[in-house]
Amino acid sequence: MNPILYFWVFLKASLFSTGGSGNLPSIHADLLARGWASDGEFGEALTIGQISPGPSGLWVISLGYLTDGLRGSLLALLAILLPPMLILGVERLYRRIQHHPAVEGFVRGLGLAVVGVFVVAMFGILQSAGISPRTVTIAAGAVGLALTRRVPVIGIVALAGLSGVLWR
Repeated sequence: MNPILYFWVFLKASLFSTGGSGNLPSIHADLLARGWASDGEFGEALTIGQISPGPSGLWVISLGYLTDGLRGSLLALLAILLPPMLILGVERLYRRIQHHPAVEGFVRGLGLAVVGVFVVAMFGILQSAGISPRTVTIAAGAVGLALTRRVPVIGIVALAGLSGVLWR
């Protein structure tokens, strides 16, 4: 078992997940494909993670131990700790330079990019659901409510869902 590749499997899953057991599908697919873990070891690690005190994401350390002993548990621990530590470092740097004109411009541009991604995703969803006057009206209403900034996002989602169910 290549320790660098083993570490990368856990780091990649940690970078692209939201924590807890959100990294489970990625780790499961990668370790099973390489023959480095079994479904039984995943079951054991998840069980240990659930009965142990502390954050639920620590099941990864148990999996590391079950699949590669002490070295595996240390590599898994390091891999799940690096992304949050990176975020803390970026946040600390941002606090120092947040008022610099270049940083303010970057943040404004990032906001525009997020809006662009949202619009592309919205059109993709509309196309997959079948564009109809009903879906366009619901989407436009949701965007309109979002632009007022007076209705919380969860309220907009709930209203859009209720509109879709009631308007058949």
